[in-house]
Amino acid sequence: MKNPIEIRQATLEDIPEITKIFRDTVTHINSKHYSEKQIKVWASGADDIEKWEERINKLYFIVAEIEQTLVGFAYLKNGNYFDGLFVHKDYQRQGIASKLLRIIESQVMMNDFDVIKSDVSKTALPFFDNKYYEVIKKQKKNFKGLVFENYLVEKTL
Repeated sequence: MKNPIEIRQATLEDIPEITKIFRDTVTHINSKHYSEKQIKVWASGADDIEKWEERINKLYFIVAEIEQTLVGFAYLKNGNYFDGLFVHKDYQRQGIASKLLRIIESQVMMNDFDVIKSDVSKTALPFFDNKYYEVIKKQKKNFKGLVFENYLVEKTL
């Protein structure tokens, strides 16, 4: 039997594991769709500890664990903007992202919003497509001097 995925609120003590998952996922999973230079800049987002502290303190920020091992995280901004979803590179395709997504969507509904929106990477687009998200537009985002292609998606709940 598979070990259950436990979901809980993130704490500041989770930051070292959260940033490792962020860096490793971007480096190993997103490298299929983005250049080496883009991956390096994107992964450097793990180094901004103050930003992670702010996210945990101010946003709806949850983590997924399997047997006390942090295997993924997700966070919601402004009540209905799904700002981040990352799953450990060694735990892909095990239902973790789907479970995190369901809880985030429930939170959006509890916040009295009918629509959830997100900016998703080329890598994540098929996942969101399978969860009935519609692409509103393809966009180019500037981050630390580099242009990243991603998609604005939304879903009516």
